[in-house]
Amino acid sequence: MLLLVGVGEGFRSGNRKQFDSLGENVMFVWSSRAPVMEGSFTALRQYYLTLRDVRDILNECHSVGKAAPVILRNDIQAVSDFYQANGQIMGTLPMFNQIRNMPINQGRWIDAMDEQESRTVIVIGDETRRTLFLGRPAVGSTILLNGIRFTVIGTLQRMGHGDNNTQNLKSVVPFSTMHKYFPPINAGNDPDVISVIDYQPKSRALHEKARQEVHEVIGRNHGFDPNNPDAFDEWDTVQTVDQIGKIFDAMNTFLGSVGLVTLGLGAIGIINIMLVAVADRTPEIGLRKALGATNANIMFQFFVEGAFLTLLSGGLGIAAAAGVMSALAGVQLSDGFDPPKLVASTAALAVVSLAIAGVVAGLYPARRAAVLQPVEALRKE
Repeated sequence: MLLLVGVGEGFRSGNRKQFDSLGENVMFVWSSRAPVMEGSFTALRQYYLTLRDVRDILNECHSVGKAAPVILRNDIQAVSDFYQANGQIMGTLPMFNQIRNMPINQGRWIDAMDEQESRTVIVIGDETRRTLFLGRPAVGSTILLNGIRFTVIGTLQRMGHGDNNTQNLKSVVPFSTMHKYFPPINAGNDPDVISVIDYQPKSRALHEKARQEVHEVIGRNHGFDPNNPDAFDEWDTVQTVDQIGKIFDAMNTFLGSVGLVTLGLGAIGIINIMLVAVADRTPEIGLRKALGATNANIMFQFFVEGAFLTLLSGGLGIAAAAGVMSALAGVQLSDGFDPPKLVASTAALAVVSLAIAGVVAGLYPARRAAVLQPVEALRKE
């Protein structure tokens, strides 16, 4: 039972880490398509998010704490003196790292002066650093983005591995610089078009209200019904985490139930062992009763033996499960799956269940032994 629930807790912990790597309570909304007319599901028109949407969200959405515009481009080639690389370039504001998790490894993050003066500076991801500089110092060096020279002011810590390596290929420049040199392509005629809005509710409990307020602003600005969920391309990580948490709760309940059933079957096995012991030791029981042992003495003897067998085997099982989980504690199996974790509440439940199983396993055979008549028992001698 401990191992089964521990595996589920490892899944839960691994997924929580993946979401934490994005940032705390992050919500995203992208440009999308809305019905041309109310109630239409076939005639859709494209709309593009703009800086006005961000300003209105910050001014009017009282449940939103922070919001940042982002311009994304995947077609920009980065070239250093040593190599070249392709990865996502994103332009955003200095406060973006208050919404998203962007841990700096070396150097610094973009600041207000970088944004105000549209400086050609860049913070590069760890995989981009490895590719472009081949182990050489990156901070202070320059690279070319589609022929425009940028100074590397910082590098990001490595985030994830394997399938998540694309996160390490992302690089960040000031929003004003991105808007000036690399605006979104194929995104309409508005000069203030952006790719995505990243925002946070003021508290986790307000995430649904924050989303509704953002819908109202975008729907009003772009002329469609904000109550139409199909008009939005978005991701609410708070909602996703809650849904996954419910799945893991159900998984733990199921795995715990399987463990309890297994424990019950083990208790039945102990009962059978003790019943066989009673049958084999019938002459001993008769002799003891003939010498003056009471029913309580006999019952106590076999009860203690059954309970001892149960607690001993269960204790060994708990120790073995804890040992396995402890041995795997430092092993990162894969993204989204941490090693099994010993859950204190489950351990307590196992001990209580074990005690109950011990009582049941010892009590029934003990009573069978206690009610034997001395004459009948000695007849088998």
